[in-house]
Amino acid sequence: MITFAGRPIPFEPGQSIAAALIAAGIRSWRRTRRAGAPRGLFCGIGACYDCLVTVNGEPAQRACLLPARDGDVVEP
Repeated sequence: MITFAGRPIPFEPGQSIAAALIAAGIRSWRRTRRAGAPRGLFCGIGACYDCLVTVNGEPAQRACLLPARDGDVVEP
């Protein structure tokens, strides 16, 4: 189980953090700086930066590339 913004999120072995969030019904997890537009998974291959999250205190991590690990704390 990972935790996203204080909410427990289950995941399957080998699933990325982004995939776990999408499976839990979470479609966006950050907002753009200027317009405040919602962002989440876009390319899914690490080419863009729409899926950035903070994982275990490390900011600017691409959720589509990081495998979910039990106990991960993910913040928008």
